Amino acid sequence: MIPEKLLEILKQDGIVAIATLGPDGPHLVNTWNSYLRITSDGRLLIPAGYMHRTEANITSNPEVLITLGSSKVQGLHGPGAGFLIKGQAVFINAGPDFDLLKSTFSWLRATLAVTPDSITQTW
Repeated sequence: MIPEKLLEILKQDGIVAIATLGPDGPHLVNTWNSYLRITSDGRLLIPAGYMHRTEANITSNPEVLITLGSSKVQGLHGPGAGFLIKGQAVFINAGPDFDLLKSTFSWLRATLAVTPDSITQTW
């Protein structure tokens, strides 16, 4: 289940960091909070324009770490809230999840779908 505070953050400006692990070690890519979509079953859908190395890493190891936050949302100890999401990812090139994002992001080549294993508020 997606926490209400996380949904609040997704409505704000902010950067999302997506970490994967491949044969060359850790790799990070960024996107924007406003680009993420949440499905009715609690998966995160992220438009991928490039993310070629991320896709290659996920092919051999689907585990991802995602961090995101906003200074405009009340956190645990004052202004600013953030989350760490651990999950399993897959790239999708066709179907409803792809079409949903393609209708908004004409530039996307794939949809990165993440099924969270855990969602932890970090600050």
